[in-house]
Formats: sequence, structure tokens, C-alpha cells
Amino acid sequence: MSRRSPKVGFVSLGCPKALVDSERILTQLRSEGYEVTRTYEAADLVVVNTCGFIDDAVHESLDAIGEAVARNGRVIVTGCLGAKPEKITDRHPSVLKITGPQAYDEVMSAVREHLPPKHDPFLDLVPPQGIRLTPRHYAYLKISEGCNHRCSFCIIPSMRGDLASRPIGSVLGEAERLVRAGVKEILVIAQDTSAYGADLKYRLDFWEGRPVRTRTQELAQALAGLGVWVRLHYIYPYPHVDALIPLMSDRGLLPYLDVPFQHGSPRILKLMRRPAHAENTLARLRAWRSINPDIAVRSTFIVGFPGETDEDFETLLAWLEEAQLDRVGCFKYSPVEGAAANVLPDPVPEDIKEERYGRFMKLSAEISRAKLAAKVGRRLRVIVDRIEDSIAVARSAADAPEIDGVVRFPAAASTAAGEFCDVEVTGGDAYDLAARPVP
Repeated sequence: MSRRSPKVGFVSLGCPKALVDSERILTQLRSEGYEVTRTYEAADLVVVNTCGFIDDAVHESLDAIGEAVARNGRVIVTGCLGAKPEKITDRHPSVLKITGPQAYDEVMSAVREHLPPKHDPFLDLVPPQGIRLTPRHYAYLKISEGCNHRCSFCIIPSMRGDLASRPIGSVLGEAERLVRAGVKEILVIAQDTSAYGADLKYRLDFWEGRPVRTRTQELAQALAGLGVWVRLHYIYPYPHVDALIPLMSDRGLLPYLDVPFQHGSPRILKLMRRPAHAENTLARLRAWRSINPDIAVRSTFIVGFPGETDEDFETLLAWLEEAQLDRVGCFKYSPVEGAAANVLPDPVPEDIKEERYGRFMKLSAEISRAKLAAKVGRRLRVIVDRIEDSIAVARSAADAPEIDGVVRFPAAASTAAGEFCDVEVTGGDAYDLAARPVP
């Protein structure tokens, strides 16, 4: 009797971009005859895909590696933290191999070296859409790697390199396979989605026998024609983004933009070396809403950046009050090894960071509560993520999975995860909505 298939454990940490990396590695593992197991004890070897963007992520990654080493002993490390291997070997010298992000071939070579595959063409079946770590009804679609910006608080380019866009034909082919596999929501991600194709000089590619330029607008138009929800993440507020707004509805390209504004003070944005910091972002928001009043804009911000004064912070609050963003996240600044911001003068004391964080989140919650209250009585199209105790937990066009709010309503016997439903909003709080189903 032939030996059993080798088993690999997998730990995936970090952002959606890292999740896509994990899915790609898992797909390759399965195609070569490896089984993927959920327990350390059942695994012959463990792969840990790490994050290294901020200090908390570094600590989480090192702890995860330590747990894998303690409970299994045979560990391969990849991902962003792998770009700094000495950080890993100082704590965990027994790891078998360390690779950086996007090093798919290196990871597979290390797995084959330490755990030779068992090939069986009758058993090595991989679905055409690959192995995914998200629920069946939504998937992340990564359109590029790296970033050309040099924001002073960020080390992503040093770990993932400069912008490297995928040809649009390849991206759209993957999107079609996802739709055929039952995916009903595609979440488009990159480090800078609106820069897609710039490194390729927006060159022509082919999809379904016709020429298409490798550019954000053409990509959005093509994806919107696939008959599923399409959600854009990490869009910088460049002028050419304006052309996307008329394409948006709740039936295709969603009226939703994830825009990393980061701050409202021009002085702090300059210290952050933010791209498009000179753009009048408030005017751009007004223009977007004049074209599509239903557009939902989410963003993330940093408080306590080095040199941030009381005046800068008050400018940020005033900006937020005027911007009236639909969804907001906030981080207290923390130094990241290798980031240019580390040498900036006038660091903000931790107690002041905490106080500013509290005030910022209080204001953002007040804005969100008012905006959700204005939806009471409106009819929304939602997609169901899960059923909990006869209550459907769903999301509207304004809600990305895991990071935004939800819409809850009584589930009928026929209500199922992954299905679209129409509901009428009956109430809400600062983040979530309550509703009732309508025909």
C-alpha cells in the first residue's frame, strides 16, 4: 500500500493581500498532492505566512512562529516579516526556512525539500478557482504587488518592492473563474489600486479576444459586467478616480471606495509624504457625492504622528466633521523599524495619543450613527454572510467584510449564506443596522 499523502499545516496572518498570497500557496500545495490540515499535531510540517507592517504585527507573527515551533517543530516562515530574517532567527533559530513576501516558488521548494510530495493524478484535484480562505460567496482579487510611494510611516516597498501590476487579461480571467465557482462579491485589492497599470504604461492586453488597457477604469468596467458585486479597496484620491463614480450602483461596481486619507492636516500629510496630499480631498468628496449620492467612503487615519500638534489634531477633527465619512478606522502611531518617520522630531506622548484617539473615535461614531439613522425606512440590497440563531447577518453595498458594519434581520427558512436579499431598515446604532425582509 502506498504511503499517505504528506500533510501541511498553514497559519495565515496579516492583511487581505497576504491572505491572497496564502491562497496561492495553498492552491499549489494541493495541486502537488499535499493535504492541508487544521492542527499542528496532524501536520508533518507547518508554513507560517507572517505580517511585519507594525510592531504589534511583528509580535503576533513571532508568537505564531513560536507556537508552531513548540507544537510541531518543523516550520517554514514566509511573508512580510521574512524580509527581515534576523528578527525571526534571533527568537526561533530552529525554523527550517525563511522567505520574504510573494516568494511562492521558494516556499514550495522548501516544502518539497523537507517534505517530498506524493503525486497522484487521480487524487490531486484542485478546483479551477484555486484554494480560498474566504467564504464561498466572496473572494479577494489582487491586481498588483508592491507600491511606488514612499510614505514616511510605511515599509511596504522595502518588503514587497515597487508597483508590479498583473496584466489585465490575467486578472479578468481569474475573476471569471471565481464567478463560475459561485463567488458573488469580488473585493479588488492592491497596495495602491488606483495606480494599477502605471508601471506597464497602461499597455494593451487581451480578454475574450478583445483589447483592453491595463488600467483601473477599464478593469472596473469589465468587472462590473460579470454580474456580481465588485468592491474597490485602497484607492488614492487621484483625479482619474472621478471617472469611476458614474459606473457605480448596488448591482455591479458598488458605490463604495476605501480611500486611505490618513490625516486632515496639510502639514502632517507632508511629513507623512502622502501621495496626492496637495489635492483638495474635501472638494473631491463633494464632487463624488454630487455624481452618486449613495456612495459610501471609508478610510483609515493615524493620530499621534511625530510632530502632530494640538492645532494639527483639531484640523483633523474639523476635516472629519466636514468630510462626513461613512466608515472610519483609526490607529495610534507606533514606530516601525526601518520607517523614515522614526527620525522625525517631537514624538507625541502615549497619553496624548490615547486621548486624541478617544476623541477621534467618538466623533466618527457620532457621524456614523447619524448617517445610519438616516437610512431607517430605506430599502437595501444585502448579501447574507451567515445565520446566527435565526438571525441573518448580512452586508449592504456600504459594508466590506470584516472591517465595516453588518445588517441583521430575521431569517426565513429559505435564507442562506451567500444569497442576496432585499430588506427595509428599521433601526441602527453607531455601526450596524437592523432590518426586516421585503419581497
